[in-house]
Amino acid sequence: MYKVIGHPQSRTMRVLWLLEELGLSYEVVPSKPHQEDVYAVNPSGKIPALIVDGETIYDSTAICTYLADKHSGLTFPAGTLERARQDSFTNFALDEMDSILWMSAKHSFIHPEDRRVPDIKPACRYEWTKSMKQLEKRLGENTWVMGDTFTIADLIIGHCAIWAKLSKFEWPEGPVSEYFSRALARPALARANEKASALQ
Repeated sequence: MYKVIGHPQSRTMRVLWLLEELGLSYEVVPSKPHQEDVYAVNPSGKIPALIVDGETIYDSTAICTYLADKHSGLTFPAGTLERARQDSFTNFALDEMDSILWMSAKHSFIHPEDRRVPDIKPACRYEWTKSMKQLEKRLGENTWVMGDTFTIADLIIGHCAIWAKLSKFEWPEGPVSEYFSRALARPALARANEKASALQ
């Protein structure tokens, strides 16, 4: 059984969603960032963390990649062209979606008030709109970013879509919105949400 340290209302949900997709057993220690038990396993105090055989893996994408590779699910094999394209979409999610949402969040409620720059938020929304146009072009008519196969790239993009909606970043009408809705309708996400609700 895997142990996940982190609060579900964070990138920790990516890990819980993946564990459900893979059908793996896990327990959750619902800790928030910078708590003592988090610092005990991650010097940065950030979440999530995954405990495996007494070792700790940090960062939601690193954790998801490790689990997908280890259990041969939701990923193409390393060293293949398909994996390179998959990783390209994963990096798109991190560079063109996650980073925008994170920047907006930092200047909304995370940074101390005297360190916030409210004027940066319109720029974040501008960048988000540009990213959504890029995603529509790259997605094309595919069901998932890699065609008919749901991968961790879709999962991370899907989590960013949840985050965007909560942060009032608009989903574009058309194929991207339909794609987001398909991802969020995954039964594994519903199971992860149900278990997460029990922790709060």
